[in-house]
Amino acid sequence: MGDGEKLAILKDGRRLAIRTYKPSDKEGLVSLYAGLSQEALRWSMPPYNRERIERMTSDLENRIIVLAFDGQKVVGHLQISLATNARFRGTGDLFIYLHQDFQNAGLGAALMNEGIALARARRVHRVELTVVADNHRAIRLYEKVGFQREGVKRENYLGEDGNYHDEVEMGILL
Repeated sequence: MGDGEKLAILKDGRRLAIRTYKPSDKEGLVSLYAGLSQEALRWSMPPYNRERIERMTSDLENRIIVLAFDGQKVVGHLQISLATNARFRGTGDLFIYLHQDFQNAGLGAALMNEGIALARARRVHRVELTVVADNHRAIRLYEKVGFQREGVKRENYLGEDGNYHDEVEMGILL
């Protein structure tokens, strides 16, 4: 394990490194999103092109970004964007993506726990997220690490199936 890296041992025994993002990781992040399957992106907010990834990784002072690595390859990305408005100081908005070959193996929980620990260390008060109600696997993960359902945005997400889907608002107080 290199500098600041933590070991995540998955349910199937695979060993991955988890650490915070460095600017030299940008190409790995671009590759992660380029390699995600349609199923992995089913409930996402595309496009995840280079321009968007550059925006996501700018302003590192107000972002907590945790990556998972299989060797040199980025296979997971968790991000908490911290609010800059004084009235929302201490709050953050979270998202997470896992490469399809690393889903249902415990990586999501490992990344979520590390992200929450880093947010606590930065004295973040609250982290929230929005998830499509049909994404049951993600909701189970979020609840497992301590998020609670706080509300429903009815028919707010237009799915690739052409139908509107409810979104669940979830939050955790740190």
